[in-house]
Amino acid sequence: MSSAVPLSMGWFCPTLGDTTAFGDPASTIPQSMEHFERVAVAAEKAGFDYILVPVTPICWDAWVTASFLVSRTTKLKALVAVKPGFIHPVAQAKMISTFDQLSQGRIYVNLIAGLSEKDAMAEGQLVSKEERYAQLEEEVVIIKKLLSEEQAQFSGKYFHVDKPAIVPKPVQRPYPPFFLGGGSEQAAEISARHSAVHLFWGDYPERIGEQIKEMRARAAKYGRENELRFAMRLQIVCRETEDEAWDAAHRLVAGAQEWKEQVKSMQMNSVANQRQRELSQTAGSMMTPHLWTGITEVRPGAGVAVVGNPQQVAAQLREFIEVGCSGFCLSGYPHHEEAERFGRLVMPLLMR
Repeated sequence: MSSAVPLSMGWFCPTLGDTTAFGDPASTIPQSMEHFERVAVAAEKAGFDYILVPVTPICWDAWVTASFLVSRTTKLKALVAVKPGFIHPVAQAKMISTFDQLSQGRIYVNLIAGLSEKDAMAEGQLVSKEERYAQLEEEVVIIKKLLSEEQAQFSGKYFHVDKPAIVPKPVQRPYPPFFLGGGSEQAAEISARHSAVHLFWGDYPERIGEQIKEMRARAAKYGRENELRFAMRLQIVCRETEDEAWDAAHRLVAGAQEWKEQVKSMQMNSVANQRQRELSQTAGSMMTPHLWTGITEVRPGAGVAVVGNPQQVAAQLREFIEVGCSGFCLSGYPHHEEAERFGRLVMPLLMR
């Protein structure tokens, strides 16, 4: 199925560890550069455009890992997060521009405020989530100015810069694309002003369609209604037959009570994460015949999954395309195998 804007396809690199079953410790695939490379190579061969390299306390460093993965692939781009207060925007701008030059344009930037107040405080961020978003916006403004202007200046609440030298300038002009995924009012406003891509987490297609209309109206206030694109962050469980897919989905979460208790106890104030829990509690495990919330109970973050045979998975993804999405950032367990399977079975159907 074709759309007015070519589909942009992303995959996830599990730098927090991988598995074939959350409830079975023997199935854990430990963190290692060998596995991360295996996932990235599989994603590139499957036809994905970029790989999301996460930033959480239990992940390996995203910038170092992304640099390694780009060196081990030929076209795959890296989507790497910027967290407020984590790296000074002058240093961050130089990292982005250097990465972009060395990779010849293979870096995207993901804007996040973080899921957890506890993690933010552990990293030295003692302010509220609202203030972290305000600080993040200052950082984005500064980074864009530094990458696109000579002798850039900025004076704000959190940062002051006065004509620092940023050498080299990026290959992608005026700067690499920025992504943002968040469900709060503040996140939506920052995305409308600054993002190239707004990432939604799994939800009903009709609800996503309404949110896209709202985001376009927000972007129009800044003259960006034609600049902002939309993508879905989803899990994938695809097999040759529907029965095999559901067997795999249920095995993935079987016996994972310890993980479920950990997820319940996590102090997450992310609106997007709260929506994932709400879907699980109100819709049960089945939102639609092929949208499943089971993974949301065993891991935080974007856990809604598309489950089915290749035709069913492609059809469910098309429903999001029809309401205005032009891309997907996907995950699947284990990630190297699901990437290969998706590229072989679903990608040809989706790209028709």
